[in-house]
Amino acid sequence: MPPETRDPVLRHYPTRRSVGYYGAVRLRDGRFVFQRKTAKFNAESCFEFLRQLRRRSGAEQRQVVVILDNAAYHHARLHKEWRLQNMDRFRLEFLPPYSPELNPIERVWKFTRRQCLHNRYFPTLERVVDAVEWTFTDWARGNSTLRRLCAII
Repeated sequence: MPPETRDPVLRHYPTRRSVGYYGAVRLRDGRFVFQRKTAKFNAESCFEFLRQLRRRSGAEQRQVVVILDNAAYHHARLHKEWRLQNMDRFRLEFLPPYSPELNPIERVWKFTRRQCLHNRYFPTLERVVDAVEWTFTDWARGNSTLRRLCAII
């Protein structure tokens, strides 16, 4: 089939690159924890991020509650035993299916795009990563806007 008659949605662009992030906000002070992923999001990368969150909150005497959507890798068998072992201090709460608008981190991603990416030209993906991570690093010290964005009240 000639390229001009193919459905444009079905075209594969092998040179297209992307980057994604796992992220979490501590509601007490708006501290942001993030981890960059250049590969696919899967059970291994999710498990790595959950362990990072657990380590960073290890000194806390409070229970940590992480709100997640229902992506398959959030429920993976790979980390099921670990989740059960850590449930007393590190609990995962899953949102109802098909309700991404309830996930507080989605507000952070929207805010990130507005603050870092909208109406700006980036010649390379690395420049996008630099802009985003400069902001994320600043937020890692705490941010009242993030705190308000993610607060349920």
